[in-house]
Amino acid sequence: MRHLSCVVLLATLAACGTESSVTRPNEALSQQQRFPIYRIVKLSETLGGASNRGSVINERGWIAGSSNLTDNGSRHAVLWRHKTLIDLKTLGGPNSNVQWHGLNNRGMVVGIAETNRPNPLNEDWSCSAFFPSVTKLICRGFYWEEGERMQPLPGLGGPNSYAAGVNDHGQIVGWAETRVHDPTCRETQVLQFRAVLWEPRRNRTTELRPYPGDSTSAATAINNQGQAVGISGECDVAVGRFSARHAVLWENGKVKKLGDLGGTSWHTPTDISERGDVIGFSNPDLPGDLEGEFLALAFLWTKSGGIRNLGTLRGDTTSQALGLNARRQVVGVSTSLAGVSRAFLWQDGVMKNLNDLAPGLRDSLVTAQDINEDGEITGRLFERSSGRTLPFIAIPVER
Repeated sequence: MRHLSCVVLLATLAACGTESSVTRPNEALSQQQRFPIYRIVKLSETLGGASNRGSVINERGWIAGSSNLTDNGSRHAVLWRHKTLIDLKTLGGPNSNVQWHGLNNRGMVVGIAETNRPNPLNEDWSCSAFFPSVTKLICRGFYWEEGERMQPLPGLGGPNSYAAGVNDHGQIVGWAETRVHDPTCRETQVLQFRAVLWEPRRNRTTELRPYPGDSTSAATAINNQGQAVGISGECDVAVGRFSARHAVLWENGKVKKLGDLGGTSWHTPTDISERGDVIGFSNPDLPGDLEGEFLALAFLWTKSGGIRNLGTLRGDTTSQALGLNARRQVVGVSTSLAGVSRAFLWQDGVMKNLNDLAPGLRDSLVTAQDINEDGEITGRLFERSSGRTLPFIAIPVER
């Protein structure tokens, strides 16, 4: 399963390109359209390792993500609060992470963390794609609040779970294993998993069922209206691919398909705005899709317009939309066939290389993971002088 991890919300470290490009040759930038110019702030306080990243930024400018440790190569979930680093620790194992939109405006953080207990079925599970190594330890979704230790979230009968997103009401979404041995599982995955809505303050766990006819589901994001998005499909290897046969929306207890870009796999929503817009990535109908090859392109879905292909930066072959705000500014990553990745900002029909919007920047913005309502962006920066990857905040400034 490890061969899949490099394509799910991860970017190649070697990204250094900064050439200007747009989504499609036919889409010219209108004279009225004004992209922001950004001042880049690097978050240099880390746990000592070379690999660090910001995954989500809230309206207070706080950033949650991950930082690798120097001594043993482990990765911990962390919170940068006004540039001060807080190590959220783990659930007893070596690794933890905030991979998706796991931070709300009240400071609650959610993510994944390993325990010190071996997986009884020797599964890799979803977490392994986002940790430095495959440990075969039980991994649980967690939540963290100021003044408390990291707390594990209950499952659906199986050992593993995964927390991805949280809203300002403290509603958490993700997925968890059931007790069912699922015949659609492949490789080391054995147990079926289902999307979950956790409400810790009410001590309530609710299963979000897959689209009719599918075996498994996973929820990736939730807004303050309680609308959740995610994937539905086969058990497969519990990391995208055929688990993402359908991109779906759960609302008022019902699940519906959002559509896709024509392929059969990797149809993955990553975020939903307060106005109900959805972004993500989806395979088009190209050679390799039927085998589960990652060919995905960024998309934006709106209730009025349906699904829209956002394309790539010029010369690239895949893209992923990872964060958006109510103004329909979308950020993400565009990647070349050689694996070189660049952060992008998409707005009003045009995709721009974020590096081109940060004049004087000597480093390289590899991924843009999230954007808040003030237009501040976080993600992953490659620092040329040290070879490290660091979290950044891109702050809009006047032209």
